[in-house]
Amino acid sequence: MSTIQHLNVDQVELQKFADLAHEWWDTAGRCRPLHDLNPTRLNFIKSRVSLTNKDILDLGCGGGILSESLAKEGAQVTAIDMSKDVLNAAKLHKLESQLDINYQHISAEELAKQSPGKFEIITCMEMLEHVPDPLSILHACKTLLKPGGHLFISTMNRTVKSYVLGVIAAEYILQLLPKGTHDHQQFIRPDELADWCRQLCLKIRHMGGVHYNPFTHKAKLHHDVSINYIAHITEDEL
Repeated sequence: MSTIQHLNVDQVELQKFADLAHEWWDTAGRCRPLHDLNPTRLNFIKSRVSLTNKDILDLGCGGGILSESLAKEGAQVTAIDMSKDVLNAAKLHKLESQLDINYQHISAEELAKQSPGKFEIITCMEMLEHVPDPLSILHACKTLLKPGGHLFISTMNRTVKSYVLGVIAAEYILQLLPKGTHDHQQFIRPDELADWCRQLCLKIRHMGGVHYNPFTHKAKLHHDVSINYIAHITEDEL
């Protein structure tokens, strides 16, 4: 494990997820929405690219929910996170699932220095809104991608609707998530993401909203991107 020189992390944010580490794989607990959303995210990715035998980086992997799904699809998965606690939860569950996943405690920026151009696909789910410098993460992703590679990002839109439903309702009324999980000011509008992509000569190829019903615990892709959305990004020249 390398010495990390650049820490694009918020220690308060890390602690929020560390506090959930012991129940990450409890599908009926506070992490249930992560499990409910995972099939929709996976299906979006599979609709855009083939996963079999692909070198994939799951950036901000948490306890490994998506990482395991990608591995089950036949991908060669490297998964990184800056929380040792959630990585330990991921590694413990890997012993049970017996999947071959390379979990690492390393920043995206440091991995980009070590392994430029290594990955055919990078996934970054619900992570950009939790770091101080999202553009730095995107720059690292571009460096880590092989030529012709694919980047998938999901995040929260910064709208009144996302504040009312994604923060107030989800955290304080329905208590789907622990209070304080999200900082609405850190949410990212699609136009902001598109602008960052242009700065890095990347292009959003497809974007869809992700609609989650807290009563049925079902998620689906939707045209409405006002709360949560997922994007497929490639180099601009493709």
